[in-house]
Amino acid sequence: MANLKDIKKRIGTVKNTSQITKAMKMVSAAKLRKAQEAVVAARPYADKVQEVISSLALREDADAHPLLGKRGKKRALLVLMTSDRGLCGGFNSSITRKVELFLKENPEGYEAIDLMIIGRKGKELLKRQFGEKIIKVYEDLTGSINYSTAQLIGQEVVEGFNSETYDTVYLVYNAFKSAMTQIVTMDQLLPIVPKEVEEDTLVADYIYEPNQGEVLAQLLPKYVEVKIFRGLLESVASEQGSRMSAMDSASKNASEMIGKLTLQYNRLRQAAITKELMEIISGSESIKG
Repeated sequence: MANLKDIKKRIGTVKNTSQITKAMKMVSAAKLRKAQEAVVAARPYADKVQEVISSLALREDADAHPLLGKRGKKRALLVLMTSDRGLCGGFNSSITRKVELFLKENPEGYEAIDLMIIGRKGKELLKRQFGEKIIKVYEDLTGSINYSTAQLIGQEVVEGFNSETYDTVYLVYNAFKSAMTQIVTMDQLLPIVPKEVEEDTLVADYIYEPNQGEVLAQLLPKYVEVKIFRGLLESVASEQGSRMSAMDSASKNASEMIGKLTLQYNRLRQAAITKELMEIISGSESIKG
């Protein structure tokens, strides 16, 4: 059974841990506000780009541009976005579970599936079981997100698709809904998916200036970059929200533990005082007798 000294030491340890979790919660809250503002600002543009490109893909033949062409089921690439640091609840595990399920079930029937991982934690969680599928890992990118980062990743993805190394590319990330809620999202990045319309809908053709080739060559790779950029912003905001919630829960648990330990300490202390009093009284009675 623990003595008073052990319990007092444990209370001190839990208090120190609570101070750390509270500080981490405050830091994550500040980062979350900044990340949330970036996501909210980027969403209208990203949504409009997706709408325009999906509409364009509907009107064009698959051979109009390589990024529109549907291929077989030989090899697919999954670009998944995780964090470089831990202590963020189920943020990383939810992504890796989604990827693990896709790799095991392979619902689309691909002959092979490769992984491009953004974030150290994704590599750590997947390398033991699927290490041979990991072709590239980007680390220390999520600390400062900018469009040039998404542009470089987008160019690499487009090159892999254009060279026919991959027949399909998927983007897997946590979409930010609130500090408490993040939604694991898997989007087909390439080939570009045409917009869904009803059968009786009239689809008008676009007029290109200066010409179709130049417009598609500029727009379609840009679409991939914007999708990746939005995914990075969503992922960073989700990470900070998940970490803030996790640290809040940890702080509450620490407070509850301190309360229980303090109660246990007081009971033991009271028992020790009562024992000493009984010994004093018994000694006094024996002297009187």
